[in-house]
Amino acid sequence: MRVEERKLEVLRAIVEDFIATNEPVGSRALAERHNLGVSPATIRNDMAALEEEGLIAQPHTSAGRVPTDAGYRLFVDRLTSVKPLSIAERRAIETFLDGAVDLDGVLHRAVRTLAQLTRNVAVVQYPSLSRSKVRHIEVVALSAARLLLVLITDTGRVEQRVVELPAPISDETVAGLRATLNARLRDRLLAEAPSVISDLPATVDPSLRGLVVTLASVLLETLVEEHADRVVLGGTANLTEHALDFPAIRPVLEALEEQVVLLRLLDSSIGAAQVVVRIGNENRHQALRTTSVVTSGYVANGAALGAVGVLGPRRMDYGHTMARVAAVARYVGELLADR
Repeated sequence: MRVEERKLEVLRAIVEDFIATNEPVGSRALAERHNLGVSPATIRNDMAALEEEGLIAQPHTSAGRVPTDAGYRLFVDRLTSVKPLSIAERRAIETFLDGAVDLDGVLHRAVRTLAQLTRNVAVVQYPSLSRSKVRHIEVVALSAARLLLVLITDTGRVEQRVVELPAPISDETVAGLRATLNARLRDRLLAEAPSVISDLPATVDPSLRGLVVTLASVLLETLVEEHADRVVLGGTANLTEHALDFPAIRPVLEALEEQVVLLRLLDSSIGAAQVVVRIGNENRHQALRTTSVVTSGYVANGAALGAVGVLGPRRMDYGHTMARVAAVARYVGELLADR
């Protein structure tokens, strides 16, 4: 075995042992636990070279070595092997997710599944409104001067708004509004909808123009509201199992409460061809630089809609986590495509 190959094997062994034990790893332990084919003295030389390259570090004098962020990165990129799901895991995911009756159910079950499979924090993004299409717009008369406007997307997402009218309208007018909105907007990408909605008042009978302006305004607000993209979070309590891995856990918990932080973690995975792993300092948010984040986008009917992910300690089982994040993302996409 060449020197460079042997050094990589030593790094692999250090990362795997540290993940398993959370204890600094020494040359003697490596020689005893792994069939590296060299003496402890040679392993010490390789460890010194890895330390010089910034891939491992010595937490204190006379201790063994621990991986650095750079060491984990090399491990993920070149050394880790993705651990496939067992038949039992695959069946459990399929059965559990298939039991969901609507979009909310799919995403909440996906979060619970990921959190249980990985023993970390799980997060799932709702299908982004801007990437969805209009399936149907329902207009329901709550009273003579009050309407319920319901926007339903092709991914099963439902947005509802109550509209107060300046004057009472008839049931026939409500039916006409419903037909007009669906004729103009059905099967349109929501990213295209604002321009169509803005043109609506000019296309209807002058007697309906004021009413359509009111509805158009509500629809536009629905599409541009900041909370239009949402996430589901689960498994936060799992962080307590890794308390020793976080110098301060409170900033991590505070960051997890911010929707915008979670959305940024997931957004870059939408449309990505493979699982994305961010380790330690690769995370932009300061509070998350003691964590690793594994994410994967989900796709339905060829459209990239959102992403799922897991957040945990840098000392996580990457091969195990990456496979399970990818599997749940795939199942979410398949379920949404079938609805």
